[in-house]
Formats: sequence, structure tokens, C-alpha cells
Amino acid sequence: MPQRARPQPVPPAPGQESVWDYPRPPRLERTPATLEIWLGGERIARTTGGFRVLETSHPPTYYLPKEAFAPGVLERAPGGSVCEWKGEATYWTLRAGDRVEEGAGWSYEQPTAPFAPMAGYVAVYAGRMDECRVNGVRVTPQPGGFYGGWITPEVVGPFKGEPGSWGW
Repeated sequence: MPQRARPQPVPPAPGQESVWDYPRPPRLERTPATLEIWLGGERIARTTGGFRVLETSHPPTYYLPKEAFAPGVLERAPGGSVCEWKGEATYWTLRAGDRVEEGAGWSYEQPTAPFAPMAGYVAVYAGRMDECRVNGVRVTPQPGGFYGGWITPEVVGPFKGEPGSWGW
């Protein structure tokens, strides 16, 4: 896959954020936004008490408290990984209706100190759910399948994960 040099950021309009203004290492922020997730035709999660992680070139990744998920939706999945910023990740399978999405969620049960407030909060890959919403607006999954950011009209890119962006 060809590499691209750092792209030209899209200038944000009023009320928008450029992902190129987000920091590296990433920053953790509480968000009062209403976060909702659907799977198997059911709304499986809703909260106004989530977090978002903001990192250069990535749309926000949203983390919801486990209590925001309907009972029986989350099941520990095999495997794990390590993030250089947040620590060791735990994977989650999500089940609802006739859908089972193995390893479609992740959390940091014992994150590094800067991310300690989000210990146990769960993020999901929007592209593996029926839909995810931020304040009632359906999100677009971050491209590429590797990253878990949620794109809304409030953020502009270009976004890491697009073809040729691996080296950004």
C-alpha cells in the first residue's frame, strides 16, 4: 500500500473540529453527548456519561460505561492488544437479536494514568454495529477497519485509515 505524506487538513467551518488539531499523544475528554448503539435491530446502549479520545488524524473514539449496555450484550472475547498510550486492551463480543459480533468492542480495564478515568468503559467499531449515533446523528465508521473512530458532521479530516494513510 503506497504511503502518503501528511495530507492537507480540511479547514473546519464554524462548529466543526479538525482532527489535525487533536494532540499526539491523545487526550481523554468527558462528553455530555448522547451516545447510542444498535445491534440486531435493538438499541443495546445509551449514555450521556461517556468519554472521547482525541488523537491527531483520527475521528473521536467514544467509550461508554458498561452500565450503558443492555444486560447480556457484552461478553468477554479472547485475545487482547496493547496501546502505547492507553495500555492493555480487553476485547468484547456483542450479542443482540440475531447478531453476534466477536471482538467488536474493547476496553482498558487498568489503563495508564492519563486514561484512568475511563477504566472499564467500552468502545465499539461502528462499522460492525447496525448503527451508532452521537446526539441523534448516525456516525460514519473510521475508514480502514483497524481504528474505531466515529465520524460525525462536527469533525473534518482527512482521516487516518483512508488508503495510503498508514504512515501518517
